[in-house]
Amino acid sequence: MQDIEISVVVPMYNEESNLASLFSRLQAVLHGVTDSYEIVCVNDGSSDGTLERLLEISQRDPRVIVVDLARNFGKEIALTAGLDHARGRAVIPIDADLQDPPELIADFVQKWREGYEVVYAQRRTRKGETLVKLASANLFYRTINKMTEIRIPHNTGDYRLLDRRVVEVLRQMPERTRFMKGLFAWVGFRQLAVEFDRDPRLSGQTKWNYIKLWRLALDGITSFTSVPLKIWSYLGGVIALIAFVYMLFLVLRTTIFGVDVPGYASIMVIVLFLGGIQLLGIGILGEYIGRIFDEVKRRPMYVVKALYPPDRDGTS
Repeated sequence: MQDIEISVVVPMYNEESNLASLFSRLQAVLHGVTDSYEIVCVNDGSSDGTLERLLEISQRDPRVIVVDLARNFGKEIALTAGLDHARGRAVIPIDADLQDPPELIADFVQKWREGYEVVYAQRRTRKGETLVKLASANLFYRTINKMTEIRIPHNTGDYRLLDRRVVEVLRQMPERTRFMKGLFAWVGFRQLAVEFDRDPRLSGQTKWNYIKLWRLALDGITSFTSVPLKIWSYLGGVIALIAFVYMLFLVLRTTIFGVDVPGYASIMVIVLFLGGIQLLGIGILGEYIGRIFDEVKRRPMYVVKALYPPDRDGTS
């Protein structure tokens, strides 16, 4: 493991059109930083020619390692597989779409050599993204940072450098529902931000639609806080207090003015409101119970179909 200084981990799903530019820029940067590096590419069940192109590149350059997963497990799991197979004293996850510039790796390594154990990229600007996506991302980070004791830096992704000690801690975390940005923040260590301007995607379409982003946000919140469960205790208490006050009001009004004919509309509003609150609470309980169900099954997080080169040792 000590023979390799820098490992770059790249999860990939249908990124065939980006590979030429990706490796051209990555290898140019790494040659200028260190003579001892590897690029660990995780093929997350791609349906295009991504795997074939990766194998061609790996045959030309043995420092390119290909981890071929048996199916699409999702980016968080693919990134976990890459961390498991990386052997470097520092590990750098990066996306294949080149929105995060590989040239930033030189700054990462410099700060790492100065003693920082986590050096993360923080976006000053995010070109090519809609106002809705920017606003929802900002709302998510504000929400999760208020609900948890772990501070996740705003405008950060998975692009960062991790010291080997940090990687080993991450590998000891067995949870199946992975929110990697939260895990990166949870481990602690000495961390530093490097700011940059994020570019638009080089080619192709993003794999993250709003449904997937919503699911990721739910995973992040439910993985790091139980506040959504606790909220319903307080909300139930408030509703009970309002109901008690309204009961006193009805008793006094009936005592003073006599029996009043009950209104159908008001009853329906109250019934529908309370029913909606109950269903929402059950839904939040279901989110947590579903994650417990996934954890107790103890299935492996991913399945490796093949590893290239096949005689590579030192992996787990």
